[in-house]
Amino acid sequence: MKTKTLIAVIGTLALFLQAAGAEEKTVIRFGHFPNITHAQGVITHALTRQGKGWFEKRLGPNVEIQWFTYNAGPSAMEAIFAGSLDLTYVGQGPALNAHFKSNGEEIRILAGAANAGAALVVKPDGPIKTAADFRGKKIATPQLGNTQDISCRAWLKAQGFKVTQMGGDVMVIPTANPDQLGLFQSGGVDAVWTVEPWVTRLEREAKAKVFLEDKDIITTWLACSVKFFNAHRDLAKKIVAANKELTDWIQAHPDEAQKLLITELKEETKADFAPEAVAQAWKRIKFTTDVSPELVAKAVQDGKDAGFLKGSTDTSKLIENP
Repeated sequence: MKTKTLIAVIGTLALFLQAAGAEEKTVIRFGHFPNITHAQGVITHALTRQGKGWFEKRLGPNVEIQWFTYNAGPSAMEAIFAGSLDLTYVGQGPALNAHFKSNGEEIRILAGAANAGAALVVKPDGPIKTAADFRGKKIATPQLGNTQDISCRAWLKAQGFKVTQMGGDVMVIPTANPDQLGLFQSGGVDAVWTVEPWVTRLEREAKAKVFLEDKDIITTWLACSVKFFNAHRDLAKKIVAANKELTDWIQAHPDEAQKLLITELKEETKADFAPEAVAQAWKRIKFTTDVSPELVAKAVQDGKDAGFLKGSTDTSKLIENP
């Protein structure tokens, strides 16, 4: 009996030590949009799907990444506010709007991801030749309050137009990116201000002409919730390093990066993206982890001009360096 008792005690002790030594798994809920300007998110989502997780390998065996896709930034910011998302690649407009809306208590920017890659396109044989020709016209943007929507409204105001959320001298119509092509082709809108790969798709499939290319703009940031940052500063630091390493890899291996991106975009959108079209769109985008203070200031001003940023616009707590 003594031997059996001793074996039982040893077994129980071994199980206790094993349980005590095992770390609790950390689940990170990560978002991105099915856009080429979110290449880091799209590519790492693809690698997770393939069991070759980029972030997972760099964050350790006790971290699980769950991916979520969004059409545009406001939806992703709402998910962070709701506590259902920890990090996301997101445009400057929604991130700033969420930061100010929460008085700097909810959103932090960890790093850059991409600049440029957006444009305003019109019909090649249409009546729009100059900025003045937009009066009375309809422009589609991805979502009310997203980066391109804000850029569009701020630019129209700078041209002297009065634009409201529901109308004005020029009507801005928020339209999900995949739906813009059909609306443009049918004449439902006269122009589209959107982001890659949708700019190139409009060029190739609807013969759209680029009227204005939005180059001096932060297209994509890596943002996180304050709750996640405060609870997991060590992981946030590793994520920033992994994002930098990935961005460098994307710059050095564009062909391989584009192949991964095309495969994942098809999974997420059920649409085919021609390799030559992706390569064409790629040229408009600058993948970078830098966060330019000048472009942040411009983004804040655009948000004010578009009527989305009111009250305090203090950005002193916006950028975090874990």
